[in-house]
Amino acid sequence: MTAALQLVHWKEPKKSAVAFGLSLLVLVSVATLSVISVVSYLLLTCLCVTITFRIYKSVIQAVQKSDEGHPFRSLLERDISVSSESVRQLADQSLIHLNWFSSQTRRLLLVEDLVDSLKLAAVMWVMTYVGAIFNGVTILILGETLLT
Repeated sequence: MTAALQLVHWKEPKKSAVAFGLSLLVLVSVATLSVISVVSYLLLTCLCVTITFRIYKSVIQAVQKSDEGHPFRSLLERDISVSSESVRQLADQSLIHLNWFSSQTRRLLLVEDLVDSLKLAAVMWVMTYVGAIFNGVTILILGETLLT
């Protein structure tokens, strides 16, 4: 969580600028194209970059007659398997949040406290007007821009 806060607070401007630019590009793309198209374009771009880099390194190795091997070898040899302990930990945290959300939803919708339920009704009424003006992706783009 601290890494995300460092990005938001621009502690490392280069990383924050890259993260902001890429996320804004994805959000604007999703606003104009379908999600399938955006994912396809992102993967195609990634493949073009990695294939070009691999061919470039192969040509450099052939010209210099060096034996460096595959340029992504260190990444290919990394263990990326997910441990059962981390899955259990994530499931436990998700369960805590899900239980809190369901109890709050029940409390508000079944009017345990009239004032809190009226506050929720007022917020939802305002959100109907916000939803009529903006779509969800536009709100995400505005939120990200205001956040950074």
